Amino acid sequence: MRKEYLSYLSLVRAALWGGQMSWPVELTEPLLALNAYQGTGPLVYPYVLSQENMPAPARMHMKSVCMSTMQNQVSLHFTLERAWNALQQAGIRAVLMKGAGLAALYPEPHYRTWGDIDLYVGKDQYHPACAVMRDTFPGALKFDEELDHYKHYNLIADGVSIEVHRVSIDLQHPRDKRYYAQVEREGMMHTEPLMLNGLEVQVPEPTFNVLFVFFHSLEHLMSQGVNLRQICDLALLLHRYAEKIDAKRLKAWLQALHLTDMWALYVYVMHYYLGLPKEEALFFRADVATRAERMTEDLLSGRLKEQKSAEQAPKGRVRRKFHTMQIRVANARRVGQYSPAYARHMIVTTLLNGALRFFAKDRHWE
Repeated sequence: MRKEYLSYLSLVRAALWGGQMSWPVELTEPLLALNAYQGTGPLVYPYVLSQENMPAPARMHMKSVCMSTMQNQVSLHFTLERAWNALQQAGIRAVLMKGAGLAALYPEPHYRTWGDIDLYVGKDQYHPACAVMRDTFPGALKFDEELDHYKHYNLIADGVSIEVHRVSIDLQHPRDKRYYAQVEREGMMHTEPLMLNGLEVQVPEPTFNVLFVFFHSLEHLMSQGVNLRQICDLALLLHRYAEKIDAKRLKAWLQALHLTDMWALYVYVMHYYLGLPKEEALFFRADVATRAERMTEDLLSGRLKEQKSAEQAPKGRVRRKFHTMQIRVANARRVGQYSPAYARHMIVTTLLNGALRFFAKDRHWE
């Protein structure tokens, strides 16, 4: 592991849990840039400002980032409160995902950045909830159509993106989709109350929330690259709800969804690099060390991000679908550097999903 990465991880670890840094840290421009790139700047900067003397320009930059983050949270919370109360008054049961719910896990919640509002309402309440959001924010910009095969409906209200979710994760493999839907119904039915600046919201039941937050991070890894802040979220979620998480159920879900190996990589990073206590690092495996370290280095360097092709998709239905399949198989091979087992499942899913779509024109698979 490169020295600058060890310094960065030591800094994040100390900010998450308090205490001293386990590796000497010199506050350089690359280190500050790494914090910005990984979404951990507002988390780390208050800790650094309280621990170190530094040049005035760096101090001013960090204070500015922290202040901007705090101000943004005020605006986001105001919009969240309007949206949440409107749904409640309409008799629509919503569940807050990600964002503010995860920020509440941090030592200083207002320093965990979040940029949008994700509200799960389920398939039955989906269309009424979308209508309520349009009525509540009549001047909002609308970007997504309200279609039954979309994961969510999106609008921009007061400069804030609100996503109304009919499902929390949109899986491609038919079996995975059916299995996850059953798990999702249970996890979203038995929710956890959470108080956010005087507003009581409902967040997913802890065991399901762990699965969802991990799966969401994995989606980013597979499509556009994950950042370390998302892995910090998962570590703090495991820590906060250690006594409530049903390890047996979680293990069964991970196995059924082919996630066991990828989970082991994440858990290694959370324990070894972020300091999650081993008894809370569920299903920790030391044998994935080499792959987990490679994944961590690639994450910090930016090599984990999918390389977007500049090539135009070919015309013609068959050629276009074959082109898309090639891209997805290449992406699976990229993930295969870290988890060959999950990459094989990605390839099987791509081939099966491609065949189903090819032989079923205009049909959307549920």
